Amino acid sequence: MPVAKPESSDARVIAHVDMDCFYVQVEQRKQPDLRGLPTAVVQYSSWKGGGLIAVSYEARKFGVKRSMRGDEAKQVCPQIQLVQVPVARGKADLNVYRNASSEVVSILARKGRCERASIDEVYLDLTDVAETMLAEMPPESLEEIDEEALRSHVLGLNEGGNDVKENVRMWLCRSEADHRDKLLACGALIVAELRMQVFRETEFTCSAGIAHNKMLAKLASAMNKPAQQTIVPLSCVRGLLGSLPIKKMKQLGGKLGSSLQSDLGVNTVGDLLQFSEEKLQGRYGINTGTWLWNIARGISGEEVEVRLLPKSHGSGKTFPGPGALRTIASVEHWLNGLCDELDERLRSDLEQNKRIAQTLTLHARAYKSNDSDAHKKFPSKSCPLRYGAAKIREDALNLFQAGLREYLGSSKIKTQGNQSNGWSITSLSVSASKIVAIVTGMRSIMKYFHGQGPSMSSLKQPEDMSTKDAASLSHSGSENCLGLNSRETHKQFPGEETRKNCDVHNLNQQEKKRKPWEDQGTPSILTFFKRHIPASSPCKQEQGEPIQDIGVSSSSEKMIDDINPSAMDELPPEIHEELQAWNSEELNRVQLPKATMATETELNNGSYSSGGDAERREAWNYKIDDIDPSVMDELPPEIRAEVQAWLRPQKQSKTGKRGSTIAHYFSPVRNK
Repeated sequence: MPVAKPESSDARVIAHVDMDCFYVQVEQRKQPDLRGLPTAVVQYSSWKGGGLIAVSYEARKFGVKRSMRGDEAKQVCPQIQLVQVPVARGKADLNVYRNASSEVVSILARKGRCERASIDEVYLDLTDVAETMLAEMPPESLEEIDEEALRSHVLGLNEGGNDVKENVRMWLCRSEADHRDKLLACGALIVAELRMQVFRETEFTCSAGIAHNKMLAKLASAMNKPAQQTIVPLSCVRGLLGSLPIKKMKQLGGKLGSSLQSDLGVNTVGDLLQFSEEKLQGRYGINTGTWLWNIARGISGEEVEVRLLPKSHGSGKTFPGPGALRTIASVEHWLNGLCDELDERLRSDLEQNKRIAQTLTLHARAYKSNDSDAHKKFPSKSCPLRYGAAKIREDALNLFQAGLREYLGSSKIKTQGNQSNGWSITSLSVSASKIVAIVTGMRSIMKYFHGQGPSMSSLKQPEDMSTKDAASLSHSGSENCLGLNSRETHKQFPGEETRKNCDVHNLNQQEKKRKPWEDQGTPSILTFFKRHIPASSPCKQEQGEPIQDIGVSSSSEKMIDDINPSAMDELPPEIHEELQAWNSEELNRVQLPKATMATETELNNGSYSSGGDAERREAWNYKIDDIDPSVMDELPPEIRAEVQAWLRPQKQSKTGKRGSTIAHYFSPVRNK
């Protein structure tokens, strides 16, 4: 439901920049001969020539609409040029358009606060920039106004006559105007300059709306297209909203807008003015009622969120008409391709922007041919995201099967064969969300240790990455991916061979086994330190048991006893500081007694065995309280600060036996 946010008492200058037929412009830049011709970009499929995703203004004059398919567009406009979207893995590949969008955003972000709202639209908060311009170089002091700014449309300004540009100039340069209008005038000059920079550097045109909030700016940007801008003075807000159809307002195109029409007889935004805030609150609740009262008066306190990167990644495909998917096998085939594309984008985001996603979500649209409940929606399902294409594939299929069971209202579904039991899938998509920045320095350290092997690729590490953030999501007690009780969700622990964070209850599908050791990626810091483990160390790696990577796992099979402090001397000085910060957060966990960790693990997964308990206690027979603080002087100076960081979260150290020195725990051979 909409959220009512109070508007700031200070005047704001907000711009909404909308690219003109963006997909068409990208193709026209690749093929300049298409400029000026009726053109449409089509997402090709064999059914009726594919669906149109963008239509040029030249084609719109002939009646071509985006809701048409390619064959229908040719009937309406025989000379139309249909350009097919690039294809990868049997579906549209939008990377060329995403990259072009990033070009535009990088230019617009040079002024003010920038929010990337979608692939072809951006919000700008130009308040500070406009205030500075008004103080240092107000419009009335300018000898010349840019030609593009003079082409602006100002609501309430008489645009009749032969000298429209002169009227705009006079409005922009009014010395007697109030402070709010002067800020809008400065904003109009800034936006006009930015739009011209976008055109010069990318060859793309865009339209814009300049107003005092995001809601009004977005409405204004669509009023005069293409390649124009519209200004909404405060005095003209009611005139703009008075005749605006209620369904044209953002968040009123669905059930809420329909309710306003049927229950209150509201057909335009202006019609809301006749109702008091109390009446609207009584009908739709306090929050929604206040929001409706506010938008009728052009009030919106929604802030421009600084975001230059997308807040989610997604990959999807539609299957209209006879192309609908009707078997688990066909769904799995297409899911694999969608998950592979999503995996590539996640890797790229990790490498370029140092960000990780935490949640995987599956969406689908379906219908049942033999059910009266034809309007029932296929439920969306989510789970913690595990990095690696194979893991994403596995989890996505499990999510689909869970959703299908709920959609069909049955605990049994057919997972093999060519029968669908009457269901058909017309749309399928997977998305990764809750994207956060990773800890500074973590990637560089991991890349250094992974880079010890000449065959290690910089993109290999994310393939098997199991992030700490995603792990915390699955263990936090929040709703898991399938709506199951958290106690039914299997957890991953050291040495475990199967991974079932996103397991589906009673699935008629055999569990997939984890990849063998050679597919899990080379351990980073462990491999480095392993070269320095004395041959006589009592702690040895069991044959065939995978070593967990400290850099990417929430637990570790590696023990502090095996780490030789001399190994630290080989580290390059430039990563000492990063390693110190990383170790204080990650390596502190391996100081927990392994017996305790194993007991908790085995109690949770039902595989507890008392036979190996004595051996574990023997390997971890010390306590942090036994460490004598005086032995810190025995450590090399370059790692003393790091060890102190490891110990800091623990209890206050006590004086232990003289034989229990920290050097003993780091290098067992010293005390032999």
